[in-house]
Amino acid sequence: MALSSEHFGAILGRTVKITLKCGVFQGVLQHVNPDRSLLLRTEEKEEENVEYTVVDSFQQKFGPAVLHLKQQCVVSIAGDGVNLCRHGKLSWLEIATKSHIFLFDIFLLGPQAFKNGLQMVLEDKNILKVMHDCRWISDCLFHQYGVLLFNVFDTQVADALQFSVATGGFFPHRVCTLQECLMQHLKIPSKWDAIMKCRQQMASVSDSENPDRWFLRPFPAPLLKALALKAMYLLLLHSSLMDNLMSDLTTVVCGYLNAYRTGSGDHLGSTKPTCMELPEELRQLADIQKLRREKAIKDYRMNEDGLLIRPAMELKERNDPEKDGNYRDDGDCFPTNKAVSQITSFYNQDVLCQEKLENQNEVVNLWKNLKLTSS
Repeated sequence: MALSSEHFGAILGRTVKITLKCGVFQGVLQHVNPDRSLLLRTEEKEEENVEYTVVDSFQQKFGPAVLHLKQQCVVSIAGDGVNLCRHGKLSWLEIATKSHIFLFDIFLLGPQAFKNGLQMVLEDKNILKVMHDCRWISDCLFHQYGVLLFNVFDTQVADALQFSVATGGFFPHRVCTLQECLMQHLKIPSKWDAIMKCRQQMASVSDSENPDRWFLRPFPAPLLKALALKAMYLLLLHSSLMDNLMSDLTTVVCGYLNAYRTGSGDHLGSTKPTCMELPEELRQLADIQKLRREKAIKDYRMNEDGLLIRPAMELKERNDPEKDGNYRDDGDCFPTNKAVSQITSFYNQDVLCQEKLENQNEVVNLWKNLKLTSS
C-alpha cells in the first residue's frame, strides 16, 4: 500500500529505515516534499565518518592524486566490479595512503587512467601495495590494461603464514576473507554497526542478479563510503599482520640483548666473539614450535590432508567472541574512524603499539613456560 503524505507526516522526527534498489538508508525524517521525496538527517557519529576523494575526470583531481601516490612508500589497493579477472569488468579502483583515500572511477576514466599515471604507480617497485587476494585483480589489470603489479603484500597470504607460525607449522584448510582477517587481527574498538552497514551496502551492489549496479552513475554515497573503508582497513591490517609475523624475531632479539649484559661477566673473557655455534636463544625456537603444534592439535580438528580445519567466523557473533574457541584473540576489530584529514597518523599508533605489546607478551609467556618446563 502506498503511503500518503498524512502517513509520512505522522512519523516526522522519528528514525526511519528506507530500503531502495541502490541501498539502505537510515536517519531521522526531517521533511516530506509534495512529490513525496524525503529529507533524512543521518545519525552517524563523528567517529564513523571517513573522508575520500572521488576521481572521475582528468581535470583538477587526477593529476594531484597520482602525484601524491608516487610519493608514498606504502599504499593499499582494492578493486571492485563484475567478475574481476581478464573476462570481467573493473568499475572502481580504491587506493589509500596514510592521509588520503582515492576512489578512481575506472568506468568513467577508462584505460587512459592507467596510461596517465596509475600504471606507473602500480608497477613501481619502490611502493609497497597492500592487497587482499591479489590473484583476481592482478589478472584483470594485466590482461585488460597491460599493468604488471610489483611489490605486493597480500593480507590473505600473510594471514595463512601467521596461522602457520601460531600453530607450529600447520596450515589452515582454507584462506580467510577480508572481513575475517579484519576480525581476527585488528583489535581496535569501534562501532560494529558501522561496518555491518557497509558490508550490507557492498552485498547489495554485488548482487549477481543485477551486476549493472556497479556501473550506475552517480554512485550512491553509502557505497562509496564502503569502498573507502575497505581501502583504509587494508592499511591497518597490513600493520597488524607485520607485528604478528615479526613477534618471534622481536622476542629472540630481546633475548640476544640480555644474553650477556644481565648476567655475570666472569665467563665473557673466555667466550670467543667469533663463535658461530647456534645460540640457546635460537635453539629454543624449535621447542616453542613444538609447544604450539601440541596446542594446535588440541584446539583444531584436522582433515585428511593434514590441514587444520579453520571454522568460518560469523559476524553476528562478535558481541560474544568467547563462543568460538578457535579464535581466542578476537576483539572488536574495526578502527574508530575520524575524518582522514584530521588523522595525524593513519595507523593510530597508540592502539597498534598496544597490540604489538600484547603479541610480544604472548610469545614471552611461551618462552617463560618453556624455561620452567626445562628446569
